[in-house]
Amino acid sequence: MADKKHGIDQGLIRDLANILNETDLTEIEVEQDDLRIRVSRAGTPQYVQAPMAAPAPAFAAPAAAAAAPVVDARNNKNAVTAPMVGTAYLSPAPGSRPFIEVGATVKEGQTILIIEAMKTMNQIPAPRSGKVTEILVQDASPVEYGEPLIVIE
Repeated sequence: MADKKHGIDQGLIRDLANILNETDLTEIEVEQDDLRIRVSRAGTPQYVQAPMAAPAPAFAAPAAAAAAPVVDARNNKNAVTAPMVGTAYLSPAPGSRPFIEVGATVKEGQTILIIEAMKTMNQIPAPRSGKVTEILVQDASPVEYGEPLIVIE
C-alpha cells in the first residue's frame, strides 16, 4: 500500500517498461514535480522523491563505462556519431545489401545507415565525403546518442 501513499502510478511504470522493451533501451527516466522514476533493464525500478540537483555527472558515468571498447573512435574526429537513441540498421531491409561497406567511398548527404527511434526509420546521411574506414556498429544493434557509428576518412 506504500505506492498509494506516495501516489506512484503503477501504469506509468508499466508503460515505461514497455517502452524499454519496444526500443531496446537499457534505461529510461521520467521526472514530474519532486518525483523521479527510473526503470532500468540492469536492475529494479528506482523511486526517488527528492529535489533535483545536477544529476548529469551521476548518469554520465555508466554510459562512458559502456562505451569503453570504442574509446579510440570517440576521440577520432572522423567518427560519425549517432544523432539519437535507437536501433541502427546497416541496410534498407533485412537481407538486402548494406548502405555502406568498409573501403567504400561515400558522398556528403548519402544515406549511410538507418536509426529506428519510436517506430520511425530515420535515414542518417554522411556529414562529409570520404572513404569508410570502419563500421563500429552491428546491424540491428541499439545505439546511444553520441555513440560513434562509422569512421569516414
